[in-house]
Amino acid sequence: MKQTVRFKLNGEAVEMDIESHLTLLQLLRDRLGLMGTKEGCGMGECGACTVLLNGQTINSCIFPASEADGKEVTTIEGIFGAHSDLHPIQKAFVEYGAVQCGFCTPGMVLSGKALLDENPKPSDDEIRNGIAGNLCRCTGYLQIIQAIKAASEKL
Repeated sequence: MKQTVRFKLNGEAVEMDIESHLTLLQLLRDRLGLMGTKEGCGMGECGACTVLLNGQTINSCIFPASEADGKEVTTIEGIFGAHSDLHPIQKAFVEYGAVQCGFCTPGMVLSGKALLDENPKPSDDEIRNGIAGNLCRCTGYLQIIQAIKAASEKL
């Protein structure tokens, strides 16, 4: 059974007919070609599939695509700054070596952005809590925390 979903994706209106079983991750990657959002565990445990839904982090691998109807979805591809520059948090991840293998990076960046949008000057403990739903395979947490802290000072 198909249904129509209408939502904003990275600031652009999207309208699509989708199957009712489709996850938001599948819609983003397979139907819309946005490869920045990764599938890690497929069970909502690792955070590699993190996107923002109305500014809040969600695990898109377990989120029904139909639930995005009428909402705003932001992926890693949608957080560029003015003139298509990297967002300050993306710049900080590069500067502090927080990218490592890069698999967790989109989810970590979006979790960090959501945190900074809500709390512009978080403590280290608040940063740790803000990225708690994201796992880094390379154990680069120190650099990730430093990058988010640095971005908070530039925003």
